[in-house]
Amino acid sequence: MLYYLFEYLDKLNFPGAGVFQYISFRSAMAVIFSLIISLAFGKWIIQYLRRKQIGESVRELGLKGEMKKEGTPTMGGIIILGAIIIPTLLFGDLNNVYVILMLISTIWLGIVGFLDDYVKTFKNNKEGLAGKFKVTGQIGLGLIVGLTLYFCDDVVISKKVFEQDQIRMEEQVQTLDRSTSPENIQMKEVKSTKTTIPFLKNNEFDYAYLISFLGDKAKDFAWIIFIVAIIFIVTAVSNSTNLTDGLDGLATGTAAIIGTTLGVFAYLSGNVIYSDYLNIMYIPNSGELVIYISAFIGATIGFLWYNSYPAQIFMGDTGSLAIGGIIAVFSIVIRKELLLPILCGIYFVESLSVMFQVGYFKYTKNKYGTGKRILLMAPLHHHYQMKGLPEPKIVTRFWIVGILLAVMTVITLKIR
Repeated sequence: MLYYLFEYLDKLNFPGAGVFQYISFRSAMAVIFSLIISLAFGKWIIQYLRRKQIGESVRELGLKGEMKKEGTPTMGGIIILGAIIIPTLLFGDLNNVYVILMLISTIWLGIVGFLDDYVKTFKNNKEGLAGKFKVTGQIGLGLIVGLTLYFCDDVVISKKVFEQDQIRMEEQVQTLDRSTSPENIQMKEVKSTKTTIPFLKNNEFDYAYLISFLGDKAKDFAWIIFIVAIIFIVTAVSNSTNLTDGLDGLATGTAAIIGTTLGVFAYLSGNVIYSDYLNIMYIPNSGELVIYISAFIGATIGFLWYNSYPAQIFMGDTGSLAIGGIIAVFSIVIRKELLLPILCGIYFVESLSVMFQVGYFKYTKNKYGTGKRILLMAPLHHHYQMKGLPEPKIVTRFWIVGILLAVMTVITLKIR
């Protein structure tokens, strides 16, 4: 909203109004405002939730200090959502399809998570919202994102095209040599189901390749595979974030690290000069997403003020489902979703630990009559708790691993 006000003032030659045209300035303001909102309103929301006795119900799992968390206010994800949405509305370009899509994703999964927390807290149902309803919400968001990215005319990627009449672009690439002058290179905006794949020289993967057996018709049906992949990614990342949210500050701090990395990718992908230099996919108008992800970073760090050990509030599913969905959709929009197993390695391993634990237990129970476990307890962070490690130490070490994974993700830009 302020973006349009200052755009109008700039046309009137109002001194200093032009600074709002810079993504860097608006991103900085988004971080500052999201921090202020989460810090200023966080305390008020905590006090309100305590008065209403909206607290966490804790099951006795035999974990040290677990029962001390009984009654800690939950549904704190409302703080994160507000601290993301408000600065984005103030400083973002609301005509940008990517910004609109991210706001829809934030609100959509925020509502799903809120309903889950509501059932747990107010209906005294520890199971929360039925799994089928959660998955339905995640699939619904996947459909919205997939259909928008494929059919919206504003969603394009840019390719280098060389001026040689009646010659296919593939033939042009093959005939290129060092004598090709920059003035002969143009950027052509095209619809595409391509994404970035790490570690390979020609680092683009087209979802149409998965149905290449259809021959010439593969391109016509690529959108179906594209949407199915998006639904899977949104569901997987959202649920894995939910599993990771088990220790004070673990999911929040990890999300801030991931968000910072995605912000770097969004800035590079939305800048024609940097994307050309790094030889990565240029996505027109995606630079505006830097404002959104800046608000996301500020919101998660601000929430960490109250969520760090010992937590004064938990984000609940209101926050964890939304954070996972935001990370998934954002990476899809900037065509970096295949980097998620590295970038979100903490979430990935936490999910695998649950899958292996459950799978191995069922296998041994069917084969030997008695179920056996790989870990002392799943998810993985509880395994380390059972081994006697203090909660803050586990969280800090997970953050360090998250930073290492973030650095590894960034350097994939050059390792091919």
